Amino acid sequence: MAVTLRMARHGTKRRPFYPIVAADSRAKRDGRFVEQLGVYNPLGETQLAIDEEKAKKWLAVGATTSATVASLLKRAGIK
Repeated sequence: MAVTLRMARHGTKRRPFYPIVAADSRAKRDGRFVEQLGVYNPLGETQLAIDEEKAKKWLAVGATTSATVASLLKRAGIK
């Protein structure tokens, strides 16, 4: 099972927020995931909240990241 750190889209039309999840790479974007690592809300005041321990654990195990999640982790100082 190849695990990918990526975002799932939630919210309503024109009001999105994105949970950052560890998911099987074959699963659908908004489908089944293994663990939720944090939340990215592009419209809110607190835009980014990531559990650093969980993210480092998944990266140490060999999980890949999407391009967007990689930039968010870099912004948070994790990767």
